[in-house]
Amino acid sequence: MPSKTTEAPRQPATLAVNKVTKEDITASLKAGFSDFLARPVMSGFFGLFYALFGILFIWALVWLGKIWMVIPAAVGFPLVAPFAAAGLYEMSRRMQAGESFGWSDILTVMANQRKRELGWMAFTTLFIFWVWVYQIRLWLALILQDASFSDFDGFLNTVFFTPEGWTFLAIGTVVGAGLSAGLFSVTVIAMPMLLDRELDFVTAMITSVRVVTENPVTMLTWAAIISVTIVLSLVPAFLGLIFTLPILGHTTWHLYRRAVSPVEA
Repeated sequence: MPSKTTEAPRQPATLAVNKVTKEDITASLKAGFSDFLARPVMSGFFGLFYALFGILFIWALVWLGKIWMVIPAAVGFPLVAPFAAAGLYEMSRRMQAGESFGWSDILTVMANQRKRELGWMAFTTLFIFWVWVYQIRLWLALILQDASFSDFDGFLNTVFFTPEGWTFLAIGTVVGAGLSAGLFSVTVIAMPMLLDRELDFVTAMITSVRVVTENPVTMLTWAAIISVTIVLSLVPAFLGLIFTLPILGHTTWHLYRRAVSPVEA
């Protein structure tokens, strides 16, 4: 009887990255808005859940007396948005494929992601978020060490109306921009790709970075659109996210489909 041999796992081939233009962003935004209008209640649910979590998160910081964390948490909170949009990616995937679906279908797919590589991407995202928060704590200790943050008004006055506060804002903005750029590069395509395909999260991150580096102007434009939209959505007590997060999530799916060649049959 011939002996059985164990086949070594095949390394994933390099995925083909396409040229992405501003026209692709426009078309993806239109498709994302159409997906939102097609299922507004379900799409809005994910936005509402994300907004309520953000409100509770900030309220908990105030209740715990962590006043210094309120602004960095509010600014950095959108960093985890790509992971929160997993259900939106699945909705767009099914609508694009012409598949019917209900609440249980989408929630089941989201629950199953803990068994797949998307869980590692979530860990990466949360890790960078905590790096963001604690680097802010470091600059607070070094620059505003004598300041008192007994209340939120006092914190705002120190940060926005003192020379030390301006220095803190300048350094925090530069460091935060670097962290955000890095996180955007490794997640913008990787998140929807991991939901769509069976591949490891390192390959997904590398592919995402390739899309950004090979289409720097276009992807920088998309990053700017996301940043401005999210910031404006935070102004009305996070409630703008009910609408903007779903549209951005659906749009990201369609941009991913344009940026990376489809799986060969």
